[in-house]
Amino acid sequence: MNQRKRYAVLGLAILLMGAIRWPIEVRLSRELSEAGLMPPKIEQQTTEKLGQTFTAVSLGGLRTLVASFLNLRAFHFFTEQRWGDVADTYELIVNLAPRTPYYWDTGSWHQAYNAAAYYLYDSEMAPLRRKANWRASVLRGREFLERGMKHLPDNVTLRHRLGNLLSDSHKLSAFGKPSEAYWLAYEAFIAAARMPDALDFSKRFAFYCLARVEGKEAEAMALLEEIEAEGGIQPPTIQALRLILQFQQNPSQPMDQLIDSIFSSRPLAYQILSNQWRRRRDHFPTHGLIEALSFLEAELKIPDSKRTLKQPLPPLMTTDDFFIPVAK
Repeated sequence: MNQRKRYAVLGLAILLMGAIRWPIEVRLSRELSEAGLMPPKIEQQTTEKLGQTFTAVSLGGLRTLVASFLNLRAFHFFTEQRWGDVADTYELIVNLAPRTPYYWDTGSWHQAYNAAAYYLYDSEMAPLRRKANWRASVLRGREFLERGMKHLPDNVTLRHRLGNLLSDSHKLSAFGKPSEAYWLAYEAFIAAARMPDALDFSKRFAFYCLARVEGKEAEAMALLEEIEAEGGIQPPTIQALRLILQFQQNPSQPMDQLIDSIFSSRPLAYQILSNQWRRRRDHFPTHGLIEALSFLEAELKIPDSKRTLKQPLPPLMTTDDFFIPVAK
């Protein structure tokens, strides 16, 4: 009887200790998770795909190691162009190691670039199916990056990758209106530019995207002035866009004064503005370019046969441009 009492007392003590520790451990687990010191719980579908490996992963703390081996498996699938297996494997990987930016970056790259490019040349597939698969792959790559940013909101690389993808002229037709894609790309780049470990060109890339969003010219000029105030290299595109934005603000300004206030020489201005005029497929604004080039061609006495404005422009890019005809 005394032994039963001892067991009863011991059981009650254990329950009492558990009741006291439970809220403390829950709070501590939440704080560790919020601080990024505790990996999130593995999803049920992931445990099912891992099978027996799940026990070692969950009990032995081998999530990162298993993610590394799965990354090697994904590379094998990539070499065999098994894009569905590549995507599924990276879903497993990021569930095991969601705070490793490399996996989010690489998984997105395989979908948005490698798989998408594969469908451009797939001679076994009907054209409409090729286009549908191409677009689906690009969008999967974008969605993968966006999920990665939710797990790693302070990671500069992932924001840059998203900005590059959304502003890629070869991918724009997958996103709807170019201006909307450029605006989202601007938001990704400018967020990266405001981070402590920002890359030198983050803000400049943000400006290039913002300058292509109709109705945001004032904001683009303000950002340009911020960039110029910080000093550093000012590429030709920056100079060309300054002329375009200033002309839009004040079309009545004498063209010679506008050109001379931006460029070190008129021949250099003609070269830079000619190159900018030819970049039609990049969706940059063209306000004032015709006026500036006409003025410079007259001033520099450019022969008619060599005048930029006399040369044919490439048409705006469409999805059809990317799908190379393939022989059956």
